[in-house]
Amino acid sequence: MNISKGDLDIINTKIGHRYLFAEERVDVERALRQTKYELKLRDLQAELIKLQTHIIETNQKIVILFEGRDAAGKGGAIRRMTSYINPRFYRTVALPKPTAEEEGQWYFQRYVNKLPQPGEIVFFDRSWYNRAVVEPVNGFCSERDYKIFMGQVNEFEKMIIESDTYLIKFYFSITKKEQAKRFAEIQKSPLKKWKMSAVDRKAQELWDVYTRYKKEMFLKTNTKRAPWVIIEANRKTAARIKAIEHVLQTIPYS
Repeated sequence: MNISKGDLDIINTKIGHRYLFAEERVDVERALRQTKYELKLRDLQAELIKLQTHIIETNQKIVILFEGRDAAGKGGAIRRMTSYINPRFYRTVALPKPTAEEEGQWYFQRYVNKLPQPGEIVFFDRSWYNRAVVEPVNGFCSERDYKIFMGQVNEFEKMIIESDTYLIKFYFSITKKEQAKRFAEIQKSPLKKWKMSAVDRKAQELWDVYTRYKKEMFLKTNTKRAPWVIIEANRKTAARIKAIEHVLQTIPYS
C-alpha cells in the first residue's frame, strides 16, 4: 500500500495509533480509513453544535425522520448526530405499539404530540411511515387504514412545513445480503440480542413484500416539498457522514 505524507500524518496521531494497534494484526489501510472517518465525523459533529445553537437562538423547529429496512443503521446514525448537541433542545422519538386509546384516535395524533417546540430538533427513529410499509406488510393495519394514510400523509407533511418547520426524510437502504449478515451478528451478540424483534425475524422472508410497499411509498410521498433522501447504508460509516452532511446543507445556519 502506498501512503502519502498526508495519510502518514493522519496515522501518526493519537486516534490513528489507537486504530493501528487495536488488533494483533496491524492493518494500515483499515486503520487509516477508520481514522479518517472519526476525524471527519468530529468536524461534522462540531458543525451540528453550531447548527443547533442557531436553531435555539432563532426559535426554529426541525423534524428528521429515519426510515429504512430493519438493521439498516438508523439508530446508529441518530446516536452520531446527537452525541454532542445540547440534550435539553432535542428529543429522539421511537414510539412503541399504540395503546388501545391511541388506536381509536386519528392515526397522526400520537405523532403530532411529539412534534418540536420552537428551538428544538426531534429525531424520529421510525415515524408515521410505519403505516406505509411495516404495518401493511405484517398485517398490523387494514387495507382501509393503509389507503386513508396514503391519502392524508402528503397533506399532513404540508401542514408541518407550513408551520415553519424543517422536515427531512431519510431512508436508509441496505441489500438483502447485508441485512442477513447484520441479523446474524445481532443474534450472536449477548449485548445486542434484545434488538431482534418478531418483526425482524420475518424481514428476510418478507423482503419482496417490503420492497413492493417501499416503492409505492416513494411513488406517492416523494414530493417536491418533502422529498425522500436515500442513504446507501451498506457501509454504516459512510451512511452516517452522508446523513449529517445533508442536514448541514439543508438547514441554513450561521
